[in-house]
Amino acid sequence: MLNIKKTGETLNIKGSKFMYAWMTLVIFGGVFSCLFLIKQGLLFESNYSLIYLGGGIVFLPIMLYLMLWILPGFMPGKVLLSIVPKENGIVKYKNTTVLMKDIQNIDLIRNPINLINDIVIESFDGDKLKIRTYNLLDDIDYEIVVDTYIYPYLTKNAQEVWNRKVNLEKLQRIAKYERGQQNFD
Repeated sequence: MLNIKKTGETLNIKGSKFMYAWMTLVIFGGVFSCLFLIKQGLLFESNYSLIYLGGGIVFLPIMLYLMLWILPGFMPGKVLLSIVPKENGIVKYKNTTVLMKDIQNIDLIRNPINLINDIVIESFDGDKLKIRTYNLLDDIDYEIVVDTYIYPYLTKNAQEVWNRKVNLEKLQRIAKYERGQQNFD
């Protein structure tokens, strides 16, 4: 399900088509459902009209808030991050780059305010790079991208940290992924 476009040496990681469909269904379906509940509640044709109205009014601001956070991820051709997988490779996000050999820790963290997953890369000099994924990169896809294209170029300590985080048995069972069996071309 990975959506990777290769241009020269650079791999552009985009959101998977399944996640685009899923996020569209959840966010826009949620807003539509809230509006529908408010409309049905205002008609007062049911014994549950007040519940419809209350539920629609309570959840509409939440769904609109989430929709405003997710909308930038729906720009056509949106590249979440770019990777140049080689010995002195880099990870690029917008105008920021991090050398792979300088990565100390890489993690997928859910932001509690907007419920969006961010890839957080910590370097040895203490800098943090947060890469917004707009929930368009699944957890399994994230682990496969990091394990395939970033892991081989990390330092030994960073590789040990990543090995404690990743569950290769789960990746094998779910995605039929095996470390070292990938074609880098």
